[in-house]
Amino acid sequence: MAPQPVVTGLSPKEGPPGTRVIIRGEFLGTESIDLIGLKICGSDCLLSAEWVSPNKIIARTGPAKGLGDIIVTTRSGGEGTSSVQFRAIGNHEIIGPLKESAVWIEEAPTQNFAWGRRTLVQSVLTQEDPLGLSTEGNEQKNVDNLRELFPSSSGDLLQENFSPALFLLEKHSATTFADLKVGLKHLNRKVESQKEGQLSFLKSNAGSVIDQLDTMMNIRDKLLEDLNQYGPEPLNVLEQQIENSISKSEDIFTDVLVRKEKADSTRAVLLALSRHKFLFCLPNSVEKKAAAGEYDIVVNDYARAKSRFGKTEIPIFRTVMEEVDHRILQIRKQLHEKVIKMPQSVEQQRKLIKALISLEVQQSGSNINDKLRNADPAWDAIDARAKYLEQTFKQTFEQYASKDAQGAEKSKNRDPSQPPNRVAFCEEICEIAASQLPDLWRLGQMYFTGELRGPNDPRPGDFKRMILNAIEKFCIYLKIAMCTTDAEARSLRQSVGLIWPISHGSHDIFKAWLPQCLRYTRITYATLISLDLPSSALDIVQKFIDETRLHCFSNIFERATQKCSKLTDLETWEMGVEDFPGATLLPQRLEDLLIETLDEAQQACINPEIREGNLLETESDGQREVSLRLQKMLLCFCDVIQELAFNSHKEETPTHNVSQLLGYPNNQSSGPASGRFASLSPSTAITWEQRMLCCLANCAYCNKSFFHRVGKLFERYGYPLPSLAIETARYSVNKLFSNILDAYVEHKGDPLVGTIEPSMYLGGFQWDIEMPIGNLRPYAHECCDNLVAVYSEIYTISPALLRSILEPIVLTISEELARLMSCVPQFSYSGAIQANVDIRLLRDTMRIYTNETGRNYFLEALEAINPPLNAEQMKQADEILEHVKERMKLQLMCFFVKEP
Repeated sequence: MAPQPVVTGLSPKEGPPGTRVIIRGEFLGTESIDLIGLKICGSDCLLSAEWVSPNKIIARTGPAKGLGDIIVTTRSGGEGTSSVQFRAIGNHEIIGPLKESAVWIEEAPTQNFAWGRRTLVQSVLTQEDPLGLSTEGNEQKNVDNLRELFPSSSGDLLQENFSPALFLLEKHSATTFADLKVGLKHLNRKVESQKEGQLSFLKSNAGSVIDQLDTMMNIRDKLLEDLNQYGPEPLNVLEQQIENSISKSEDIFTDVLVRKEKADSTRAVLLALSRHKFLFCLPNSVEKKAAAGEYDIVVNDYARAKSRFGKTEIPIFRTVMEEVDHRILQIRKQLHEKVIKMPQSVEQQRKLIKALISLEVQQSGSNINDKLRNADPAWDAIDARAKYLEQTFKQTFEQYASKDAQGAEKSKNRDPSQPPNRVAFCEEICEIAASQLPDLWRLGQMYFTGELRGPNDPRPGDFKRMILNAIEKFCIYLKIAMCTTDAEARSLRQSVGLIWPISHGSHDIFKAWLPQCLRYTRITYATLISLDLPSSALDIVQKFIDETRLHCFSNIFERATQKCSKLTDLETWEMGVEDFPGATLLPQRLEDLLIETLDEAQQACINPEIREGNLLETESDGQREVSLRLQKMLLCFCDVIQELAFNSHKEETPTHNVSQLLGYPNNQSSGPASGRFASLSPSTAITWEQRMLCCLANCAYCNKSFFHRVGKLFERYGYPLPSLAIETARYSVNKLFSNILDAYVEHKGDPLVGTIEPSMYLGGFQWDIEMPIGNLRPYAHECCDNLVAVYSEIYTISPALLRSILEPIVLTISEELARLMSCVPQFSYSGAIQANVDIRLLRDTMRIYTNETGRNYFLEALEAINPPLNAEQMKQADEILEHVKERMKLQLMCFFVKEP
């Protein structure tokens, strides 16, 4: 049971009868029919009560006096209590013949028609003014305070607690004292006149008394005469005669009267049918019009019938109206079914709802209306449309998902130019949302503006949840269809319980169509923006679009990275970089690929449209994604260079370009690198060593200028400078440069250094025997020739790499010479001179490409000559060295160019 009503407020708090009072409180009823009682100061005011809400009632006060409680009674909570009181001011005024009044006042004295004649003397009980003074115009003042002065008295003459003082204050508060004295005399005369005796009465009415006696004697004589004539029971004879006359009259006129009554009734029926043809045809008429969909005519006809015959007491009319009410009840049921039946247009729903509300309002208050109470048909229509939209989303998803599940095995034979089922699903669900969500929103606006609202209060919170739920479902289904990785699919399945049946490899096929799906979503989003939806609803779609844009950007760069990994097939080893000799067109192809990718990303997802966020804001996910994707792409390019340097030509045998004294033919693979290379293809136009040099040049070019140019390219397209990605790529390319350089130096330096010791002791040569001097030993010549060959190969490709390559090779040579010289126990006189000349020639020749460590190794080699050279030996060695340098001037000239 509901709580008892409580009255806590009143406005105004006093007034005369008929005052309009606003009552406020709690639990004053759940609806208008729940209010069953209202008393103000003890007066029943239910008929004038207007229920507004559970906290407010408006009513008019009845006839009452003084202070009193306001008692509200409801069906659900019972009789309530009041914490405030109302003060009724004044009483009903006495209206006389000279007082202006809005109603007719009977001026004649009260009549008694009990015996068909008028009462001559007015009863004392009905006398309102015993003083005989008119109270017309006598305004009653301060009457409310009289109850406080006379709490146990009454001014009514008929009451036991009658108080003359209270009577005079109520009736004659404005009467003068002289008039009151006259009234007292009038009252005394009335009392004295009633005290006269019977004798005086008879004296004054002697004639009347004699006439009455004569009349009574005449009546006695008549009664005796009638007794002699008719016997002691004259009334029985009279009754018998009357009955006989009635029987004969009935025998004579029965047939005539029956025919007349029948004719009169038939005439009356025909006249009623003619005059009220509209009413009698109304039951069939409303059914035909309802079947034809002309509900406006049904509403108008029913309203017309209710206004004319709604309160009729004629049985036939009441019967017809009851039949009409039953037909209207059936039409209301049909209308409600049609209102919630989908699909249909908003205009059709609006027409049906307005007709249904009109019919329900016209039938409200009647017993038949309780058989069908459509509390809020407009809300039912909104709810039905929202459920239909959600069901449409679900059916569309299941339809296309089942297609993909059935056609998963045939995906290998599909036409790549045809969009996948997921793309078709995205297009269709976007069309559904763009067409049905606006209809749902428009229907809701009609409801909340009052055009379609019923008697109940609107529920904006529930409608907002409907809109948000529909948009969330729309985004969820799109997200499921647009996922491009198995991890995303598993995550969505765990969160929403749905997954798209994806066949092997379908992700890669769908990624190319992701920008198209994003365009469909943006078109739908523009439609929703035009509806002026709340920000919370639009933010759901905006967040999904921004995520999809970022996803699309990632896929575009992922595909570009895959294309970048295939640049090995496009390498032609054409050296076309003007400012960096040795670098090929491979970086330029990467730049072309980046420009193409950035153009595609700019058009597809980067440029924000209406009410979309900027993906490239500082410290945003978009900026981090740009940096990450560029980093992966540049690292992939580094892998391409590495593959070109090491793995793309495994079958080619590298040439060592070393002396053939020790028997290292080019068609054999017996060397330090024999484990990595095989035979050289006769169609190869560029050697493996030259490709290594081109890769080194590409690495150096990327580190020096190309990666920086990539950053400028991103800035030109409006991206923030991806410093982290560029620095990471530069670190990787420097590391790759070091690895390729080590491999090339090992490939060139190990065979070269490995020939020094064998060629030094070729033919059983020993340093401690005397020998002819004046020329270089063969091993020194061979070492110089090998270095010239390496120099020539590097200079041909990229002169900028000379120092980077020759310096570690020279360091290895100097270290080997120091080791070999330190292993010689004793030098002969001529052997010491020869060793000094050989070592000094190599040292002076490679001076530009020798670092501090190499110079120390050459010094160690010279100091290892034992015994050390004296002055004469040194002089002889200087002469031989100058002579040898002069003869080898052309051969050694290249090593003295500082900036080749």
